[in-house]
Amino acid sequence: MQSHGREDRDGPWFPCKEGSRRKCSAFSRVPDVAREPRNERGTFRGFGSRTSPILLAVKPRGDDIAGELVRRDAACVWHPYAPMPAAVPPVPVVGAHGAALELADGREVVDGMASWWAAIHGYRNPVLDQALRDQLDAMAHVMFGGITHPTAIALAERLVEITPPGLEHVFFADSGSVSVEVAIKMARQYWLGRGRPGRHRLLTVRGGYHGDTFGAMSVCDPVNGMHSMFESMMPEHLFAPVPSPKFGEPLADGDIAALGELLAKHTDEVAAIILEPIVQGTGGMRFYSADYLRAVRQLCDQYDVLLIADEIATGFGRTGELFACDHAGVTPDIMCLGKALTGGYLTMAATLCTPDVSGAVSRAESGALMHGPTFMGNPLAAAVSLASVDLLLSTPWRENISRVSGRLEKGLRPLATSPRVADVRVLGAIGVVEMVDPVPMKKAQDIVLDHGVWLRPFGRLLYTLPPYVTTDDDLDAITGAIGAVVDALS
Repeated sequence: MQSHGREDRDGPWFPCKEGSRRKCSAFSRVPDVAREPRNERGTFRGFGSRTSPILLAVKPRGDDIAGELVRRDAACVWHPYAPMPAAVPPVPVVGAHGAALELADGREVVDGMASWWAAIHGYRNPVLDQALRDQLDAMAHVMFGGITHPTAIALAERLVEITPPGLEHVFFADSGSVSVEVAIKMARQYWLGRGRPGRHRLLTVRGGYHGDTFGAMSVCDPVNGMHSMFESMMPEHLFAPVPSPKFGEPLADGDIAALGELLAKHTDEVAAIILEPIVQGTGGMRFYSADYLRAVRQLCDQYDVLLIADEIATGFGRTGELFACDHAGVTPDIMCLGKALTGGYLTMAATLCTPDVSGAVSRAESGALMHGPTFMGNPLAAAVSLASVDLLLSTPWRENISRVSGRLEKGLRPLATSPRVADVRVLGAIGVVEMVDPVPMKKAQDIVLDHGVWLRPFGRLLYTLPPYVTTDDDLDAITGAIGAVVDALS
């Protein structure tokens, strides 16, 4: 419950700083813990007092709050894909609602990233919030080895129901990267179960990204990816060229010839083909033809090779279909899900497979899939995942994604005329402006924040993956901010 300038058990509330792009619709809560008992190092003594020590240890003073958080962060927090401390200081966020992030300095900005593809329903969604509260009243966690619980069962049933037909068994994992690791283990143990131990290599395409753990890194682009320094530590797999036909284009003669030749040459070694269906995400944000994906499925059938579809980024409506494989009407043998699975609330992923895969794995000498995360099937994550999936399916999500897509197309397409822009592409709720030269991170972030938007460019890409609840006005703000960066760099 909010209060205006009064104290409650969580500390005082204070209004957002005036002069922001738009006034906050709610007060931002920053607890005053100046009186909290501390030890000689100035840190909190324990958790038994009124305010938890994990909350802010500064008074609510707008810009002062942001500066203090950045200072404290730089002293001890290591951020993803960043040096220590971060070369570009992080932007402190103290709250979020809808498609908006509430910054510590009092500004409110539109989140154009959905927290890296995940927050499809936006923030503080009442349905998802309540699902977590209800589950918390029952239990927060229980081990999954030898134990099951109703929420995990219901979630697995729902995933089997909505994914491409034939995927009937679900293995829960901690994150997207781990779900890829599980998929690789499934493929390896599948061939052990069939008595073909020589089939242990993976075949993929360049331009892909599958995660940051070692198995996942081994099938990311070895040249233009982010993991070349680990090359000597990873297994050597096979790489075909980047898929050439763009989304919506037919497959031309020769488009898949190189992949087919690799498969024919190494059939006795290849356990599976792994790729991101339709959209290559962090590896370059490319959209390729559904005909190409369909042809890959046919090659897998022809050479008796498993197909692993990494739908971690594309799953749950992002491309305009519920799953990117649906564009081609194909069922993979193994499918990885993550990111939007929980609606961005908690970390959880899943690896689905066909009975053929699970059966062969179970017939291997081990007699079991050799993987077992501590937090596998976590009840809180399962509860919010089930609520997120059901919420999505209860809405006219396809029409909504079409709305988002149309607005992104309208705002971004005119930027293609800039000599600094190499390409503009939109698919579903994904908008990409590829620049000719690398985008300077800090300059771009300062510009978009000045326009009331949060984006995280990388390499030569300015891109957006907004929450599905983003309004037309906020979508216009996102495309306008991207346009401002293009103008500034031209």
